Amino acid sequence: MSTPAPSESRHIVAVIGGATAGAEVAARLAGKGVRVVVFEMNARPFGKIEDGLPRWHVGLRNKEYETISAKLSLPGVEFVPNTKLGRDIPFEEVAREWGFSAVVLANGAWRDRPLPIEGSDAYIGKGLIYQNPFIIYFNHLEEDVEPAETFEFLDDAIIVGGGLASIDVAKVLMLETTRAKLAERGIEADMVELEVKGIPKILAKHDLEFSDLGLKGCTIFYRRRVEDMPLAEIPEGADEAREAKVRTARARLLDKAMGKSFFKMEPLSAPDGLLIEDGRVVGVRFRRTKIEGGRVLMTDETYERRGSCVISSIGSIPEAIPGIEMKGELFAFTDWDIGRLDGYPNLFSVGNVVTGKGNIVASRKHASEVYDAALESFLGLAEDGHEGEAALSDAANAAATNTADAVAASLEGATPPSPDVLASILAKVQARQKAVGYGGELRSWLEQVKPKENA
Repeated sequence: MSTPAPSESRHIVAVIGGATAGAEVAARLAGKGVRVVVFEMNARPFGKIEDGLPRWHVGLRNKEYETISAKLSLPGVEFVPNTKLGRDIPFEEVAREWGFSAVVLANGAWRDRPLPIEGSDAYIGKGLIYQNPFIIYFNHLEEDVEPAETFEFLDDAIIVGGGLASIDVAKVLMLETTRAKLAERGIEADMVELEVKGIPKILAKHDLEFSDLGLKGCTIFYRRRVEDMPLAEIPEGADEAREAKVRTARARLLDKAMGKSFFKMEPLSAPDGLLIEDGRVVGVRFRRTKIEGGRVLMTDETYERRGSCVISSIGSIPEAIPGIEMKGELFAFTDWDIGRLDGYPNLFSVGNVVTGKGNIVASRKHASEVYDAALESFLGLAEDGHEGEAALSDAANAAATNTADAVAASLEGATPPSPDVLASILAKVQARQKAVGYGGELRSWLEQVKPKENA
């Protein structure tokens, strides 16, 4: 990394998080002549693409990896891996003391929303599992790395959820339990092929029915109705006919997904308590709900459901950062379009850190017909397998573009840091890069930290 000449004075912006949103902001600002420093908490800048998007999305993952890498390799963009604000560098130090012209939060939503049962977190690892570490474990299962947590893929699991992420969890369980049962018969099934073609087709190749496997399958329990699942988007201002059409499409998508993967769905069921035996979770007590005026209302009816484990998949929220005020589960933004915060006039935010949604497509909006077709492809239900899902990422950059434009507009007419301040920032960046072993060239670094597959 080169230190600027003493006479050089340019705006310099810190971007916190190097995945889809962060990389887009960095690229847009660099294209406007702004110098950008991207701080990434992991070794690789791929965020939810790598750790949250199930690994059967091979094409989309590879496309996004290349897109992010290309944007972060642009002239004027400095990458700082293995650096988490609040852990390695205090947030307020970067936001207030280093001298950045602006700071953009693009660090996503990595914390699981707590299961709404008092005292439930005491049973994490004792029959209660959260979605984020579960999917991270699955995504890196074939790599030669020591997992932070390990999990079993158990039959007859209870999934509390209802969104795309809970469908991902259900598919992981069905794919892996099916593969295990086929392995008992001496049949080796490739996970990606099983997901793309669907369990019924692979079983048919071996003259088997799902009932032959002796699996009960997992079940998603959702507090709303099937047609309320946040799958196909209801366009803003939609009339009753359009809204009804979308709700029908949601039910159709879910029905096709269940037919392809054999998981089950139980609607109008809200978690009300855990069933505990010998210090472990063995099931959930659910309360029946009803929907009136779009609101979820609790009834007096309860029922119990036992299962091998409980996986909570009710959403992801941003991790708290010391120095940033929280409002409930989210940061206390005063402008939700570009993520402004009181007390930080030069701070902006973008992506899932604003929306509080961790799924790779959950916060993305698009023209409805393109979105719906791409979503069907994303779920693996289209004739093209997953080829059409890339259209989802085409819309993902819209919010990041708006934020980058807002940052650039805020810098117009503003005095850039002095050459001395700019040199000081870059010296600190270089020191941090050296501390984590980063040599300054992204492609070489990515090759160096590329996960190795298990032998």
